[in-house]
Amino acid sequence: MTVFTNVPLDQLRPGMEAETRRVCLADDFYVFANASGNLNPLHLPREDGDGDGIPEAVAPSMWVAALISSVLGNQLPGPGTLYCAQSLRFVGRAHAGDELIATVTVTEVGDDGVVTLATRVCHTDGTVVVEGEAEVKAPLKPQTFHADDIPGLTVQRHAHFDALIERSEALDPIPTAVVAPEGQNSLGGALLGREHTLITPILVGDADAIRKAADEMGADISDLEIVHEPDHAAAARRAVALVHEGRARALMKGRLHTDVMLSAIVKREGGLRTARRLSHVFVMDVPGLPHLLMISDAAINITPDLETKVDITQNAIDLAHALGIAEPKVGILSAVETVNPRIPSTLDAAALAKMSERGQITGALVDGPLAMDNAIDLAAARTKGITSAVAGRAEILIVPNLESGNMLAKELTFVAHAEAGGIVIGAQVPIILTSRADDDKARLASCAIAALYAARGRSLA
Repeated sequence: MTVFTNVPLDQLRPGMEAETRRVCLADDFYVFANASGNLNPLHLPREDGDGDGIPEAVAPSMWVAALISSVLGNQLPGPGTLYCAQSLRFVGRAHAGDELIATVTVTEVGDDGVVTLATRVCHTDGTVVVEGEAEVKAPLKPQTFHADDIPGLTVQRHAHFDALIERSEALDPIPTAVVAPEGQNSLGGALLGREHTLITPILVGDADAIRKAADEMGADISDLEIVHEPDHAAAARRAVALVHEGRARALMKGRLHTDVMLSAIVKREGGLRTARRLSHVFVMDVPGLPHLLMISDAAINITPDLETKVDITQNAIDLAHALGIAEPKVGILSAVETVNPRIPSTLDAAALAKMSERGQITGALVDGPLAMDNAIDLAAARTKGITSAVAGRAEILIVPNLESGNMLAKELTFVAHAEAGGIVIGAQVPIILTSRADDDKARLASCAIAALYAARGRSLA
């Protein structure tokens, strides 16, 4: 429990001193930027503010000065204190990762209740960053404040996706047949992937509509190949043919129905089927979660049986390996964490876990059934007495059916502010399914995921 106790006016004496220590975190600078509106790139940890090619991450001076107020408001004089004046002289700089010490020292207690204090923030070696003088109205009565109910903050950054995109940019761009990119959203996703050297788009669809969308966007596509095929079903078949011809190593959905595109992919003759069932994997960057979270299947298989769930699980594991997760932890979800014959998904979950133990599913730790809480929250798992290497640590969630998976993925996106990329795997090449609701980060992430998965396939070939 965090408790702050003040020093009322009648107890204050010159020479009294208090201090606090604080490590400068990158997230602190983002919070300050949002709260103050100061978006100076010198203070934003991932930006190069002076053009020297190196991010500076200089602590904002007023953020450093605000550490003084934390000592005044929490310790000396403490709760009930109000500022009257503050002078500041900035004589040094701090950066992300530095530890700072903020100190206040009472120098005068006035008859009018105004207290003057010398103020200073310095590095642990004594190097001063800011110094000055504060005048405050001290509290008249003793007061104790319990600070445990103060709302916390989660910085909405997507470092996991940033890392994926950075890794994939180092690869050669994959030739990607984009089917019916006949609107600004669908064409924009392909061009964004090209801009970041993730994909080289081959545009398959109505050439006039594609060029019109490019003109509306002010985009130059003169260097891109356009395969004119105005019929969507025929465009999907042509894109599949480009894979067989060796000209494309990935597919990307544009402005056509998913069913139309998939029908060309799953054809027994001339399609892109493999021994595996196709399945979609959402790869999600959830603010506050220390790792990527993968969800499958939320887009292809509506009510998968056990045999299909085996493929869904193995597909997701293979994708996790491509993304750099050597031994992913797979939680098989249900409504409860115990086997109940009246809930078929618990039976499937138990069977999948046992199949993993016996080598029928490989490359991961698999456990189930698990409920959502004890799959991703270690405290919830311990409260329910679940002993497992997966419970509370799951990186892959296998859902009972498409409905539950789709709702889970969208709840994380629109309520928890997660970014969601993803691809369809189980075909001969990765398939990027973009949505009109996707933002730029999600579109880029999907291209990066496809590029990393395709690169892994080439390395294993």
